[in-house]
Amino acid sequence: MKRDKSIFTEAVHADQDISANHGALSVPIYNASVFAFNDSDQAAAVHNFEEPGYFYGRLGNPTRSALESAVAKLEQAESGLAFASGMAAISAAILSIARSGDHIVALKSMYSTSSNFLKYAAEFLDIGVTFIDATESENYRGAIRPNTRIFWIETPSNPLLNITDVETVAEIARENGIVTVADNTFASPYNQLPVTQGVDLVVHSATKYLGGHSDLSAGVLAGSKQLIEKIFSKGVKLFGGAVAPEVAWLVLRGIKTLALRMKQHGDNAYALAHMLDSHPKVKAVYYPGLPAHKNHEVAKRQMKSFGGMVSFAVSGETEAKTLLNNLRICSIATSLGGVETIVQHSASMTHATFTQEERESAGITDGLIRMSVGIEDKEDLIADIESALEKI
Repeated sequence: MKRDKSIFTEAVHADQDISANHGALSVPIYNASVFAFNDSDQAAAVHNFEEPGYFYGRLGNPTRSALESAVAKLEQAESGLAFASGMAAISAAILSIARSGDHIVALKSMYSTSSNFLKYAAEFLDIGVTFIDATESENYRGAIRPNTRIFWIETPSNPLLNITDVETVAEIARENGIVTVADNTFASPYNQLPVTQGVDLVVHSATKYLGGHSDLSAGVLAGSKQLIEKIFSKGVKLFGGAVAPEVAWLVLRGIKTLALRMKQHGDNAYALAHMLDSHPKVKAVYYPGLPAHKNHEVAKRQMKSFGGMVSFAVSGETEAKTLLNNLRICSIATSLGGVETIVQHSASMTHATFTQEERESAGITDGLIRMSVGIEDKEDLIADIESALEKI
């Protein structure tokens, strides 16, 4: 699906079907778990998906459908699915595509709960997993087994902002009959469109940038109609992780300002990354917009801008926590993608479930700080972080 309008326009109008909603410019919240029919023939046809309609809230709702359509439009995909959380979307995708005896290739350094879910799948579901350095595309090829079913991509990655060459990895996957799934949460559809680069399925934690206001939990998938229908029949119908209509509406409202917010997030992050890169108390900065970033050129090619996430390292855990404790504008919190700037100490928060060896292998040092840069004035943010760095 080719986008024929700017994302600034598309984000505002992506959910609109005025005729279906009696002229309402805001999609109504359909608080209904059960839908009635005119007669038994219609009931049977809708229930068996022979004609469009709704019959039970877990399996469909007009508000949810509007969100699914909007996300598919923004991602330039054929179809979409909405879930109650990002992990509901991730687990539904993986368990609908892979089965016992299959194999998945994924990143060493990525969202910790995705990593832990894949470890769970390996231990309890007999789904093999190989974790690789995904900054080198050929590592995906080198990890292929006869039973490899999924290439898992997360770019930029959490928390080190590593970049994977999406187009190259997707090409390797196609050559070998492997499904590619890309977590596009950090980039958002504003910055990156993996489907247009050959990826089969895109996943988002809509809790983050799509919602954008730290007030909801949701997840979405976007991809081909055939693949989305397969995941619907298993990952929605059987696993039951459907999003509530009230939450779907909140995500839709967030999407209307997505482009505006992402531009500000990106501008602020770019300024902060360059300030941190020149600061004597900062040991390393992880941001794909810096020329020194390993895959800076790949990021320039496949992203519109470099996003609102910046990670950086100070000398150790004590120094990292001292910095966090002296921030006044930035908040210490676990999530990301909201309008406010939040920071975390990754080793003791999101990646505390990793062993020290696993963190070292993933490049997560004791001094690493992950920062979700908000939409505040960049000069205020710079002053806040510089003041906290002085306390180290």
